[in-house]
Amino acid sequence: MTCSAGCLSLGLGDSLGRPLRRNGSRAMKAPFDPDLQPPPQSGSIRHDLRRLQVWFLGIIAFAVVLFLLVQAKFLLISLAIAIMLFSLTSDAIGYMKRLRFGEARFSEWLASLLAVLLIATVLISLSAIILTQANTVVTTIMQYAEPGQRAVAEMFGWMGEDVEQAVLNWLRGVRLGSWLTTMAGQAGNIASGAVLVTLFVGFLFLERLWFSTKLTSLMGDAERAARVERIIGSIMHRVNRYLVVKTLVSLVTGAMVYAVMRLFGLELALAMGVLTFVLNFIPNIGSIVATLATALVAYVQTGDNVTGLAVLAIVGILQFVVGQVLDPLLLGKTLRLSSFGILASLAFWAAVWGVPGMFLAVPIMVSVMIVCSQIAWLRPVAVLLSREGLPDADMDDAAACKPEHRDAA
Repeated sequence: MTCSAGCLSLGLGDSLGRPLRRNGSRAMKAPFDPDLQPPPQSGSIRHDLRRLQVWFLGIIAFAVVLFLLVQAKFLLISLAIAIMLFSLTSDAIGYMKRLRFGEARFSEWLASLLAVLLIATVLISLSAIILTQANTVVTTIMQYAEPGQRAVAEMFGWMGEDVEQAVLNWLRGVRLGSWLTTMAGQAGNIASGAVLVTLFVGFLFLERLWFSTKLTSLMGDAERAARVERIIGSIMHRVNRYLVVKTLVSLVTGAMVYAVMRLFGLELALAMGVLTFVLNFIPNIGSIVATLATALVAYVQTGDNVTGLAVLAIVGILQFVVGQVLDPLLLGKTLRLSSFGILASLAFWAAVWGVPGMFLAVPIMVSVMIVCSQIAWLRPVAVLLSREGLPDADMDDAAACKPEHRDAA
């Protein structure tokens, strides 16, 4: 009986289930300390260090890319403009290839050559117009410098003579010579930029012939290549529609500003029309700057408060109607961009590339949003950049319509 009890105690422990030592005594258990944390595992430490290393490498890579963007901005701006012009003319080339004149039709290389010649002609013409108007603006600024400073200072006369005199002294201290020299130098860069853009477009059209073959070889799979082509097609569709609509709207707005300036018998009517056309490509900010500049020019030329306010009111109403009615009506939901995202993009690209970066901010933002929407770990960025949280709605609609189209066929 004693042996059996000892054997049971050695094999099974006591009645409470606690293990017994070989000598029959109960094993003492260490008291539980809630503040005592388990020692960290070496695997979790390595994982945290790896994440920290990835973050540091990402910051370094971003700094390097930002440095390259700033240092090579002239080349990269020209390349970005060339890509947009190439995208715009690609549809035109496809239309030209479908045209038939009896048995004859346009070949690929002939349509591409005509497109390059058309782009070169347009760019050179625009460069000549901008350079001519820049010279006119420089001459007029030198002519109206003193009256303009007095007219602007008189706007603060209601605050007292001391304030008016202080504003006048500050304006006279502004060095217009260096500013005009910088503006003339930037205007001179437009001609060289037009030549560089034309060369880029020509090489892009040459690469267009073998792009599909290269893309399939690069992806290694026809399905993946088709997906990339679909993404590129979506980017081209949105950017092309934005550029076409924005060009038409800006052209109408510039023509109306020119008509208002001529109606009041003011000088620089054509220059202000061109300035309005160009600045309207900068969303939200460009139209405000163009309106204030037009009203200021009218006030400086006439020195009449009524004329300046009348021009400000008329041009402001025109800009409001075009920007809030005509522009959304024509664009519809093509962009699907967040308003805050547009402002952030404007600020970033203005800091990196200056004024040209503000013109390219929206097309670049559209491209980034569409690309991020197709990458799983970057999709939250695309959702934040989109207006309704649906960055790739048009691609989904197109994919949903394909089976219906095949069934109908």
